[in-house]
Order: sequence, then C-alpha cells, then structure tokens
Amino acid sequence: MYIFGNINLMLFVIDFDGTLARTDTVDTMLEKFASPAWKDVEQDWQSGRITAIECMGQQIRMVRAEPVALEAFFESIELDPSFLPFYHHARRFGTVAIVSDGLDHPIQVATRKAGLPEMPVFANRLHFVPHGIDISFPHLNPCCGAGNGVCKCAIARDLAQPEGSVVLIGDGKSDACLAHQADVVFAKKSLLSYCEEQGIAHIPFGCFDDVLAVVAQWPTHPPQKLPLAA
Repeated sequence: MYIFGNINLMLFVIDFDGTLARTDTVDTMLEKFASPAWKDVEQDWQSGRITAIECMGQQIRMVRAEPVALEAFFESIELDPSFLPFYHHARRFGTVAIVSDGLDHPIQVATRKAGLPEMPVFANRLHFVPHGIDISFPHLNPCCGAGNGVCKCAIARDLAQPEGSVVLIGDGKSDACLAHQADVVFAKKSLLSYCEEQGIAHIPFGCFDDVLAVVAQWPTHPPQKLPLAA
C-alpha cells in the first residue's frame, strides 16, 4: 500500500540503460570499442572495491573510436517502443525526467532519433577527445551515499514538488539508493532482486506497457492511500 501526496505533482524518475533503452548502452559501447579490461574494472565496482565514478572514468577512457563510429552506434540504440504511450499518460500527473548514471550524449541522440518529446535529462557528460571519449560529472554530489556520478536521490529532491510524490522506474545498482526513498518503485533485473532482498515495496515490470497498466489505474484525484501490488 502506497501513500501519495497530490498525484498531479508526481515526479517520474526514469532510468535509461536497460530501462528506457533495451540494453545497457554503456556496456555495449565498451564491448564494441574498449579493451576487454573494462570487465575487470566492472567487477571491481560490483565488488565494492571502487566507486561508480572511478569505474566509469576508467572504463570510458578505454574507448578507442572516432566520432563518426561512435555517433553511428549512438543512433543505433533501441528504446522501449511502449515508452511513448506511457510518457503521454504520465505527463498528465507531473514531470517525467530521465535520470541516468550513464552518458548524456547517447541519451540525447537516441531519444531524438526515436522522436520522443524533449524532457529533462540528468546524466554524466560525454566529451569527445582524439580517438576516443572522456567523461565529467556535472551532477556529482559529494554526499551521495552510493558514490554515483549522478546522485538520483539529490535530483529527485530537487525536482519533486513539496506536496508531490516520487515514482522510480529502474533496473540496476544506480537506482538502489533512491528505491529506499521513492513513494513507488517499478523494478526489474538487479533492482528487482535488490528490492526483494531489502524488503522494499515494489512493482515488477518488463517494459513500459507494464508500467502504464498500473499507472492508468490511478485516479486523477486519489484517496490518501492507493492499494497496489507490492
């Protein structure tokens, strides 16, 4: 059972890699353009030996490719085709924002190519450098408990309305911290496992059709409590 504020002031926090995008686009890019050593760095992060910021910095600097090849890859990113109907419905309730610990430029290229409406995007910044790319962290929060380049909790606090509620839709480790704070959590993949392990109320989903099926049941002016499957 979830407790909502004003449903018309909702904030939908949408993860990108593996959620809006069908695959983890950063991992796919590394597979295609980086040294296989990126997987060792990934394991160091998964094991907690380095932070997400250290992981991303090391991995991104392993990429060796020219801009034309990278842009072609970014344009090939496939998005969940059921996102657009969800977006148009969710916009009735408030703000829809893409909040990712991935890279901003691929998100912008992929969403533009898919013809999605402009929406706020918060992600780490990609920089083209000779024969590769680099990364910077404009949304870095030194107090981020998860050590991410993009602190999803801080962005949710900044964007959420005082009387509103936060809905998280995600799939991975970078979503875990916000899952403890959001009013509603839609989870799949490793985020689903994390919510189950931590006893966090959540709604499993596979694609945005599943999310829309739930959100479409929310009345425009709900009672204080809405019963939803955990």
